[in-house]
Amino acid sequence: MTAALWVVLILGLSSTQLVGAAYEYQIKTIDVPIDHFTYTSEATFKLRYLINDTYAQNTNDPNRPILLYTGNEGDIELFAKNTGFMWELAPKLKASLLFIEHRFYGHSLPFGNASFESPKNLGYLTSEQALADFALVLRTLNPINGTNRARPVIAFGGSYGGMLAAWMRIKYPHLVAGAIAASAPIRQFQGVTQCGIFNQILTSVYQVAYNAECASNIHRSWTMLQNYSSTADGLRVLNEKFKFCTNLTKATDVIETFFDYLTDVYGNLAMINYPYESNFLAPVPAYPVREFCGRLDKNYTGAELLDHLQSALSIYANYDGKATCLNINSSYDGSGIGDRGWDFQACTEMVMPMCADGVHDMFPPQQWDLQSYADKCFKKYGVHPRPDNALLNYGGEFLEGSITNIVFSNGLLDPWSGGGVLRSTNDNIKIVLIPEGAHHIDLRASNPNDPSSVIRARAVHVQNIQKWLTEYRKRQKVY
Repeated sequence: MTAALWVVLILGLSSTQLVGAAYEYQIKTIDVPIDHFTYTSEATFKLRYLINDTYAQNTNDPNRPILLYTGNEGDIELFAKNTGFMWELAPKLKASLLFIEHRFYGHSLPFGNASFESPKNLGYLTSEQALADFALVLRTLNPINGTNRARPVIAFGGSYGGMLAAWMRIKYPHLVAGAIAASAPIRQFQGVTQCGIFNQILTSVYQVAYNAECASNIHRSWTMLQNYSSTADGLRVLNEKFKFCTNLTKATDVIETFFDYLTDVYGNLAMINYPYESNFLAPVPAYPVREFCGRLDKNYTGAELLDHLQSALSIYANYDGKATCLNINSSYDGSGIGDRGWDFQACTEMVMPMCADGVHDMFPPQQWDLQSYADKCFKKYGVHPRPDNALLNYGGEFLEGSITNIVFSNGLLDPWSGGGVLRSTNDNIKIVLIPEGAHHIDLRASNPNDPSSVIRARAVHVQNIQKWLTEYRKRQKVY
């Protein structure tokens, strides 16, 4: 039996249903407190959510589950349209679909246009507040019915959303029966995961994608670009070659802004290295890392390396041919991902150490210096990071005892997998490793080009979800 047939039989879906899903939903809002953890203010804002009850048919039936997506750092509609696995599950499970937007992202802005104006306003942007938002929405839309428990809820999330899905199960187990946490780096924190792991995995993806020369060319390019940045004529060449939307006028424009952009692009390409065309972070071809490396397939130096780097970069920056210039102030303006909000979170609770040594990776050497990082955060936002907050609030190093009903899945071609949960001694925590998988590929819609390991991962998800639902229904009565 093939892996594809296996998951079809488990779900009871036709292959047509597996490949295509219509993303139709109602857009609604609900008033939630700006601060869930005070009794001295009753200020609220409108939190957006998407809902589809079509497949549930009868939402008064306590056996009809709710599939919840815990929104992460972007417009919730972006995630609803890139989490096809949930849409494929809903008809078989007769489930409602619910996607809740994360505060300070998309259209859920607590202070409207002033949401990002001051640290005082941004201070309400935390994972704890977001989880409390989700909990309030669930309790409002899915109340206890007399002596019966509410409908069972299964949480889903990818990346930061996967972290939130896992934390939702950990913090609110009475509201969520189980969680599928895909590519969730809940261990990417200081003292738990080494700071160089991300860049080492990322480099290995480029080394094996097409040829060994690709990562070597990227490694050489940093020095080459720095040399070009040191003279006015060199800057002119860079501006002409890359066609920046805003010309680079000084060396720091290259070694800070352009270097940061390239670093983000290399990471993003690996994350969306799917075996089919996609437009999640940017429009890209199938296996975009392979396509990128196909233009850096020999040992290039000097002007020749510059030409080939520019050509390779277009795979990410202008695959659809619509860009008229290269905007390096954002890795992709149209993705719906909220850079401003995440930058603040990275300066408060989501402090994920990154470093490079230039030996085991393809990047310029850069040490992790928490004090320097904290100083930059304070200068930018007037806040100091609390690097231990996530571990203190939710755990991560140890997932034992009362923590149950979570599946952690990780694609081993995803650089974030190094901070994921790759092993556990807790039998109630399930680990799914996807050797051929990029960033939360298992939550995406089924595709004929999916590797067998991705199909098997989805089958494991289905088996665990069905188990959780069965267990929940056995305990249906409140008392």
